[in-house]
Amino acid sequence: MAFSAILRYRVIADAALGAGFTRVLLAGIALLTLALATGLLLAQRDHKRMLAYSSMEHMSLIALAAAVGSPLALSAALLHIAGHGLAKSAAFCASGRILQLTGTSRIGRIRGLLGRAPLPGGVFGCAMAALLGFPPFGLFASELGIARAGFAAGTGLAWATATALLLVLTAFTALAARTAHMLLGRAPDRPKEPREKGMWPLLLALAACAVLGTATGPLTGLLGAAAGAIGGR
Repeated sequence: MAFSAILRYRVIADAALGAGFTRVLLAGIALLTLALATGLLLAQRDHKRMLAYSSMEHMSLIALAAAVGSPLALSAALLHIAGHGLAKSAAFCASGRILQLTGTSRIGRIRGLLGRAPLPGGVFGCAMAALLGFPPFGLFASELGIARAGFAAGTGLAWATATALLLVLTAFTALAARTAHMLLGRAPDRPKEPREKGMWPLLLALAACAVLGTATGPLTGLLGAAAGAIGGR
């Protein structure tokens, strides 16, 4: 929501200071924040904090899209905001349940979640797949759109986009390794957890995120109109 406000104020900043100023400012902040998030993810051992630093990564991509400022970039940024909200909400709620079941948020102490607690573990795994940008989730489509817009925007932003993609790949590796450690392997010798209840809202959120990546339908025109309004067109 905060970034939605930043996107609206960008129109005023462009008119007052020039598009070049906001472009350099947003691209610089995006790369610095993405580099910091990547470093923190590489060193992270707590799955709740891992999700928080993942949010820094995704906000950096939205900032990069705002720096590009083309209709495609802004449409992709708005789609990214929607998809991230759905996937990250599901991931945080599932991680809270995992914390209740295991009594720890330390990644190194959690193994075999898919065998011990299939539903919370499965929801957490699918949410992480969405956040990592796997199809069919909406973040795959939005990140692809941001990359296309960045490479089409000119030499400076193309280099910024390439640097961002390298950092995202590094963060991807860290997140995938931590998630695999939690979900796979042999679970501790404890009774299997009882059947979970009340997880259907998280499943609906992930289903909606998948729909955003495969059939935006009427949202296509809405995203285009919103991008035009934010872009000052």
